Parts: sequence; structure tokens; C-alpha cells
Amino acid sequence: MGRFLAKRLLSSLVTLFLVATFVFAIVNVLPGNPGRQLLGPQAPETEVVKLNERLGVNRPLVTQYVSSIGNMLTLDFGKSFVSDKDVVDEVTKPLVRSAKLALLALVITIPLGIGAGIFAARRQNKFADRAVVMTSVSTSSVPEFVSATIIASLFCVTWKFGFVFATPPDGSSFFLQLRYLIFPAMAMVLLYFGYIARMTRVGVINALQSDYVRTATMKGLAPSKVMRTHVLRNALVPTITVISTQIGYLLGSIIGVERVFNYQGIGLTITDAVKSKNMPILQGTVVLVAFVYIIANLLADLLIAFLNPRVRLGGSR
Repeated sequence: MGRFLAKRLLSSLVTLFLVATFVFAIVNVLPGNPGRQLLGPQAPETEVVKLNERLGVNRPLVTQYVSSIGNMLTLDFGKSFVSDKDVVDEVTKPLVRSAKLALLALVITIPLGIGAGIFAARRQNKFADRAVVMTSVSTSSVPEFVSATIIASLFCVTWKFGFVFATPPDGSSFFLQLRYLIFPAMAMVLLYFGYIARMTRVGVINALQSDYVRTATMKGLAPSKVMRTHVLRNALVPTITVISTQIGYLLGSIIGVERVFNYQGIGLTITDAVKSKNMPILQGTVVLVAFVYIIANLLADLLIAFLNPRVRLGGSR
């Protein structure tokens, strides 16, 4: 397990380095002049040049890249071009807000998707199985910003069950925050429920048809024990992989949902940074989101290795 963990940590560091390099390249390809965008079109060119020198955006790209990678290693992304505040301080609140929304969506989606997948697998090729598959395909085919728009229009505008402006006031209680976040979360649940349900269904069907499950059944073990001990332990391995991957997708696709519900999360922070070419904020947010994604995948690898020893034995060679 030690070698397995060491290899995963090393690959995670390499991935984070590649993400930082990619973000730096993309940021410097984006058109626009940061100094001009901050000072406005009427500002004198000399003032624009001075501001760009102070921000450091007119340095050679190699110098900027080395400085950017060095700052990333210490989680020091500099100061925002707009507010002149530390990037970490600027993105912490939006990242926490988005994490709350993504966590709520996962808390609803994971048990719902796994339960639906098991339900369908145990009724393979029957009406209930086809209904679950059709529902999962239909919901996962609709983009999250479309489902968010429909949910906001019906539940928040027409029926007034929720809030169009989904950012809860500071100091809100847990249940009040839940009222604000439940409908944005449902927009993401509709999208990701289908992936988890279908993956679970396939894994459970394959496990139910395996020799070791037939042997356990013929030995007289109770169906619930066979399902818990033999089926789910193997069937949920691919599902765990899908869930860990979707954590990164959640933080990425959350942008459309945040726009629809006017939620002040990481998605709005990224889009505003792109508009103003606020490179420190853009680099900081993307790298931090990538860090969360890598940690989620690392935890998933460890859980899979725990459930299936063959994985860690193969990874330690």
C-alpha cells in the first residue's frame, strides 16, 4: 500500500504541474491588455504601460512562467489585478460556496444513483430496469444550464418554492442555506444521476453473473449477505471511479448553474476573471479546483485499492 500511495502522489504532483503549465499558456493566449482593461479606454497609454509594469505582465514569458510555477508550489498566486488583494483570500469564499453546492449535489446523487442502479440490475430486462435506464439517459442528456433554467423558472419564479438569487446571506442557518441551495443542486443531480445509475447497474449485473456469486448462492448464503459481501464490493469499483471523476466535472460545470441562479461561487469568479484578464485570480482558481479534483481521485484510488487488493498489488510493481 505504501508503494501504491507513493506512485499515486507522484502522478498527482505531475498532473498539478501540467495543469498549471496549461493554465499559464491559455492565460497568455487570451487577447486583451490587462492595464487597458483595468484603467479603461480613455486612460493615457503611459499610465497603461506603468500599470502593466507594476503588474509584471510585460516581463518575458519565460520569467513569468518560472515565477508562476514557483508561486504555485507555495500556494502564493500573488494579488488580484482588480482588488489588489491576495488571490487565496479572494477565492476562498467562492470556492467554499461552490464546494457546499457540489457536496449537496453529491449527497443527493450518490445514494440515489447507486440505489437506482442496484434496483435496475436486480430486475434486468424488465419494465423497471428499462424505466431506470431511459430516465438516466434522458436526464444526463440535458445540459445543466438548461435544467437549471427550467428549475429556476418553475420552482423559483412561478411557484416561488426557492430563490432565484441562490447566495444565502452571511450567517444563515444550516436549514436556510439548504433552502437556497436545494434547487441549484437539483439541476446538477439530474445530470449526474444517470452516469452513476448506469455504471452501478452494469457493475452489479456483471457481479451477479460471476462464478463467485453463484458459488456463494449455492452455499446457501442469504441474498442480502451475498449482495453486501460479494456483489457490491466488486460492482462498486467502477462506480467509485465515476464518482471521483464527476467531482471535478461538478466544479467545472457548476459555472452554468451559478450563472442561472446568480450564485457567487467559483464559476462566477472564473468567468469574471476571464472577462477582466485577471490572470492571478484565473490561475489561482483553476489550480485550486484541479487540486480538489486530484485529491478526490487520490482518495478514490485508495478506496478502490482497499476494496480490491489486486489493484494495489498491480500498482506496487
